Amino acid sequence: MNLINIALSVTLLAGALPGLSQAGRPALTPQPQQAPADSTATPAPPAKPAGTTPPPIVGSDYVIGPDDQLQVTVWENQALTGQVLVRPDGNISMPLVGDIHAAGLTPTQLGKSIADKVKTYVVDPVVNVAVLAVNSKQVIMVGEVNHVGPVQIRPGMTVLQAIVTAGGLTPFANKKKIYVLRGEPGKQQMIKFNYKRSLKSDDVLVEPGDRIVVP
Repeated sequence: MNLINIALSVTLLAGALPGLSQAGRPALTPQPQQAPADSTATPAPPAKPAGTTPPPIVGSDYVIGPDDQLQVTVWENQALTGQVLVRPDGNISMPLVGDIHAAGLTPTQLGKSIADKVKTYVVDPVVNVAVLAVNSKQVIMVGEVNHVGPVQIRPGMTVLQAIVTAGGLTPFANKKKIYVLRGEPGKQQMIKFNYKRSLKSDDVLVEPGDRIVVP
């Protein structure tokens, strides 16, 4: 009987050992795998803050003229911020304050003028004026040139340079009868232009509003 009891005890002990071994092991929690970093990914550019003023396309000494497109920014006041067009009479229109004269002023001078006007509605206004498009500094090409229409004036531009900018003369152009119309309609002055002499440096400087006519 003792031998039977001993054998039975050994059998029961052997069956319990695997369970004890499993119970004694610490439970392991699987760690989440991170996706490998993409070295080719391009970081997203930082968002531009709302209401920022675009960079100017002209210098601070630029003189505003009719048909120029402006961005007027009154800081922390969206009602007075926006794009305006300089009318032929040289004025711009703004909410609350109405017409403000802009032609003949630099962007800085116009900003100060606007600030004076809006003081009634804004405490210590900070105003910035940026030129978005220069449309007042141009001449109009008419007749036998390859690109009829407005030509943007560059500093020191001459009639010959304006013709070249317009793509040059067509084969039908009469080089001896080119002229420039300058001044207000009805009071225009006709300036004869000698094409051959201009090639030898005897050229004419253009002015805003000139009409260069090539018969």
